[in-house]
Amino acid sequence: MKTECKARAGTGLSDGPAPAAEVKTALAGFLKEIKGFQDEVKTKMQQQDERLTMLQTKTFAGRPALSVAATEEAPHQKAFAAYLRSGDDDALRGLVLEGKALNTSVSAEGGYLVDPQTSETIRGVLKATASIRQIANVVNVEATSFDVLVDHTEMGSGWATETATLTETGTPQIDRISIPLHELSAMPKASQRLLDDSAFDIESWLAGRIADKFARAEAAAFVNGNGVDKPTGFLNHASVANDAWAWGSLGYVATGADGDFAALNASDAIVDLVYALDAEYRANATFVMNSKTAGAVRKMKDADGRFLWSDGLQAGEPARLMGYPVLIAEDMPDIASGAQAIAFGDFKNGYTIAERPDLRVLRDPFSAKPHVLFYASKRVGGDVSDFAAIKLLKFAAS
Repeated sequence: MKTECKARAGTGLSDGPAPAAEVKTALAGFLKEIKGFQDEVKTKMQQQDERLTMLQTKTFAGRPALSVAATEEAPHQKAFAAYLRSGDDDALRGLVLEGKALNTSVSAEGGYLVDPQTSETIRGVLKATASIRQIANVVNVEATSFDVLVDHTEMGSGWATETATLTETGTPQIDRISIPLHELSAMPKASQRLLDDSAFDIESWLAGRIADKFARAEAAAFVNGNGVDKPTGFLNHASVANDAWAWGSLGYVATGADGDFAALNASDAIVDLVYALDAEYRANATFVMNSKTAGAVRKMKDADGRFLWSDGLQAGEPARLMGYPVLIAEDMPDIASGAQAIAFGDFKNGYTIAERPDLRVLRDPFSAKPHVLFYASKRVGGDVSDFAAIKLLKFAAS
């Protein structure tokens, strides 16, 4: 054995490099390749970030950061603002519009539906200002009218025995109440110089002007409208003493004094009005009156000296009269001889407002030079849908 080892040593023969050395060499080469790949990826990412930063700086320089929602709505607002300012409708024609508020162009009339944000702004102000809208039944329709089917009669019934012959019972009657939609319009104007001023918020200005005009017109029509090219107000229908009430008219309760509450037990008229309404409607009933009438009613006390009126305990909560909410509608009449100055009822069942969900705006730069007119229109209607759901307080002796 010793002789064999010496022979090998003498000839210079060996078994080659050690296995550990081979692994170390291979691993070093692999790590070198990975590092080179990482450096290449890092360089490309830095170049991409630089290009993105340059693009953002070029596009949004001097502009405030936009939220995600604002970014999504920006194309609609930009196109609509361009149309209002200069009449440029190319963006509106080429824009794929989403949502019901802005999905159809009226090219024959030269008008377009308002963008989503402006439409929501107007609707919000209407709801807050046109008070009857807050408690009425509001429906969106696509037709020119809205029909309400009302079953206001009782179906006949009877007790049957095993051997007796059954007799035919009474059949209920169903009435159809048709609510036509009328066109409500507004036409504010602005100078072209004002529109050219980029600092002017044209969308907010237009929404505010239209909302104010529409709110006041609707509020008056829902209470006193005569139904001629406008909604029919609930006070426009005939009224009869509640003891003689019949479908098609509104029942009233008299205060017992002409043009005022009775001198003694003035609060009795309020109590009588509440219980003139059937129990099925009282659960969701609301008082409606104007500010002057509310000032007189809130002084009333019951037989024990307690006020009938109580203010809301939280912000936004309505005042209450005998536990029922009070809605202040300034279009209700003042207390006067024969006036029906207070209404009490379930308006969600008693009064229906039908409207189309879109709002159209037509830009007219020619009729009032150097001003630009904006003709805005919508279609809305309203009428009593359940004559049993609303009762009136009449300031009369009987």
